[in-house]
Amino acid sequence: MTCADLADLIDPIAAGDLTPDAAVSAHLAACPSCARTLDAARRIETLLRARLVPSAPSQFTMRVVNRVHRASWRREQIVDGIFNIAMIAAALLVAVGLVFALRRTGLSILTTDAMNVFSAGMLTAAQKVVPSLPLYAGATGLIVVALGVWWWASDSAAL
Repeated sequence: MTCADLADLIDPIAAGDLTPDAAVSAHLAACPSCARTLDAARRIETLLRARLVPSAPSQFTMRVVNRVHRASWRREQIVDGIFNIAMIAAALLVAVGLVFALRRTGLSILTTDAMNVFSAGMLTAAQKVVPSLPLYAGATGLIVVALGVWWWASDSAAL
């Protein structure tokens, strides 16, 4: 064993975390430099153990964790706000570009006609659906009640 091999083992041996094997013990007995280093490390360990450790203030951990959460939440809020502003700006840019393109090409007149046709078609569809609404409402109510009874029965059976 060499001094370089023993250098990483001095601190764990001095702390009591590692017991030296035969090769390490033989090297420490033969090498005065490594023995002095181990002795100095043991004195430092003794001084550190004898030193009083200050206690943390009350609720220290909770306050630190809350501060970290607040900082993280604030950062997320800023990023979310920037993202929302960017999306609104992009949507406005697309809308303005679309209106400009429609007016420039003359398609805005066709768009108005298309909207009139669409709204007339929606009105016709609504007139056909309205007589059946009570039937659909009754069927939906029946399904909701059946699901509620099933949920109640399965929940009661679990108890």
